[in-house]
Amino acid sequence: MLLSEEKLKIRNAIRDFDQQVDQMHAEFHKYYHGETRKRPDWEKLERSLVDFSRKKLIDFQLSAQLDRVLFKFQNRKKIWLGWIG
Repeated sequence: MLLSEEKLKIRNAIRDFDQQVDQMHAEFHKYYHGETRKRPDWEKLERSLVDFSRKKLIDFQLSAQLDRVLFKFQNRKKIWLGWIG
């Protein structure tokens, strides 16, 4: 029972990170096109993702989902740095 609750918390956290990456991309898109003047804080999101990824994930499926989100973040980060650089 406790293990399944822990898996649910981890799954929800991974889903939240995935949504945060999408939101950050939308914010960077607005910044790039001049719709907003404030540059999004991608470094804070990166620190949170790295801290979370240091946890040992027993479940292969959750580990694969986290890897997908980390890969998505790294690809988007390249795009963002290209836009601001």
